[in-house]
Amino acid sequence: MKARLNYSEVAPSAMKGMLELEKYVHGSGLERTLYELVKTRASQINGCAYCIDMHTKDARRAGETEQRLYALDAWQETPFYTQRERAALAWTEALTLISENDVPESLYEATSVHFNEEEIVALTMAIIAINGWNRLAIGFRTVPGSYKTP
Repeated sequence: MKARLNYSEVAPSAMKGMLELEKYVHGSGLERTLYELVKTRASQINGCAYCIDMHTKDARRAGETEQRLYALDAWQETPFYTQRERAALAWTEALTLISENDVPESLYEATSVHFNEEEIVALTMAIIAINGWNRLAIGFRTVPGSYKTP
């Protein structure tokens, strides 16, 4: 695969908003491993190889286990995730696949059992951010495997 362009170099001003969104989410208090699971799961749904590579590396660095990362696309069928993580993953899937559903009230209520209102906003912003990054990486063909953990 060959990258189409480096969007960060071509339009650094366009990246400012995305980076501010990331800054907000990082400072929101969401657990780092939960955030990495959300980013990885959305990237799996969207088929973003670059982002899957990046976020599984970052998740491992944050202490996530191989077992949980390998099973993430089947999270509903495994006992490896907490109820809070399950709520976050269900919310992630619904918002990532928003054109296929109406994000039912029952899902919001189930999510709000594990997240307060401020956390739901932060979680939603995290999902918005990763879906945006996925579209950038897929659209401009960012090369998978090129990400190095800081």
